Amino acid sequence: MTPDAKDPLYSILRSKREVSRLQILVEIAEHQPAVRQQEIATKLGVTPQAISEYIRELTDEGMVSAIGRGNYEVTKTGIEWVLANAESLESYARHIRRDIIQQVSIWTAIAAENLMAGDEVGVYMKGGFLYAAKKELPATGSVVADAKKDEDVGVARLNGIIEHREGTVTICKVPRIQHGGSRRVQMEKLRELIRPAGMVAAVGLEAYIALKAAGHKPDLFFGAREGVIEAAFHGIDCVIVIVDEEFTDFLKRLEGVGLSYVIVDLIAP
Repeated sequence: MTPDAKDPLYSILRSKREVSRLQILVEIAEHQPAVRQQEIATKLGVTPQAISEYIRELTDEGMVSAIGRGNYEVTKTGIEWVLANAESLESYARHIRRDIIQQVSIWTAIAAENLMAGDEVGVYMKGGFLYAAKKELPATGSVVADAKKDEDVGVARLNGIIEHREGTVTICKVPRIQHGGSRRVQMEKLRELIRPAGMVAAVGLEAYIALKAAGHKPDLFFGAREGVIEAAFHGIDCVIVIVDEEFTDFLKRLEGVGLSYVIVDLIAP
């Protein structure tokens, strides 16, 4: 084996012919001894004549043995050649995953303190946002450029698992105007529910007015459904006050994305 063979970009990745030989050997090994050249040709997108020529060459080189008309087997030499090249492909794939993709993938976080390029940082979620700080955490990365505290900072070579929990959605049902609207909402109960919430949303004017009457302007009104789902995925506990006729569809949406929820009926008797 030449020194170049240690390079993951060895001939198997530099020659279409070598790639074809590898594929043919794999196909023979998978279907031996009865090998249908037409099927291999169709699978590889070449002519049956080309497959026949490749098999003849592989037989001459001792990587395939003919054991009768149309019957072939991959020899020990052929298996060793396949394994050597498979290792090269695997090594190259690891190089892409570990060195290339991690290098070019830059995550954006908030600097929890002043950071300098090259600093090794821990990455964590807080309040729905990604933060980077110089402390040991299960997820780590490397700062790509200087950043002051509270600035956006790029983090490359992210490794590990970011500790994270999804938020719970509390769905508060209120009546449409035809059935009393905001006037039939249990206000004290509503105030208790929204007090600890990280985000409060309203769907329907009745829900919006009920929240204002409870002394809280909603964080979301337009696009509230998707906003709540996004916030919950980022770990924020949400309260969504929603008119009763929109309730069922939103519940199905939450079940579809797998988020936890609690249902509260705020309609006064």
